[in-house]
Amino acid sequence: MAQTPKFYHHGKSPAAWAGVVVAAVGFVIAAIGSVIGPNWAVAIVGGAIVLVGGLVTMVMKAMGYGQP
Repeated sequence: MAQTPKFYHHGKSPAAWAGVVVAAVGFVIAAIGSVIGPNWAVAIVGGAIVLVGGLVTMVMKAMGYGQP
């Protein structure tokens, strides 16, 4: 008997939350880097963290923690 995956309503899955939190931290770091100077190294690190947020979402969704 197959197990039915859990249904998360309107993107409130653990994968969505984790990706959004990581991406928000990346946006804040990128904004700080672009305001202070601009300090391009900090801004690029923030942008990379935003991309990691997308990867976190995709990996967690593949593990079954996201909306099918």
